[in-house]
Amino acid sequence: MRNSMLIRTYSELRRFDTFEERFEYLKLNGQVGRSTFGFDRWVNQKFYTSYEWKHARDLVIFRDDGCDLGIPGYEINANILIHHMNPLSMDDIIHGEEWIFNPNYLITTTKSTHNDLHYGVERSYPRTVVTRNPNDTKLW
Repeated sequence: MRNSMLIRTYSELRRFDTFEERFEYLKLNGQVGRSTFGFDRWVNQKFYTSYEWKHARDLVIFRDDGCDLGIPGYEINANILIHHMNPLSMDDIIHGEEWIFNPNYLITTTKSTHNDLHYGVERSYPRTVVTRNPNDTKLW
């Protein structure tokens, strides 16, 4: 793992209880990674279809109970993504760095949360659910 950046871990992320706190801890502020895959996209496509990745992905979804950023109550009903908390590079994949499969560096997200983490925006903050009661006359 690269030493020049903040290393984010699930064990540290667990200290944060709210979606907002976890988002702030994980956001990358527009740094998608040192290099993009460009014409070498086949490298990450091969990675994401590997047995090792699928196994790690299943472990993370189970651990996070299928919830966005692992927060109970924020269940993801379709299209679950697994986010590398620390951006991976083509070299990480080519050299088979062990950390890229380690659940301590992975978190369950939705597509919108994943994209917002990469670009540091808060569009994906979940809205607070308004509890309705019988005889409510006010629309939210």
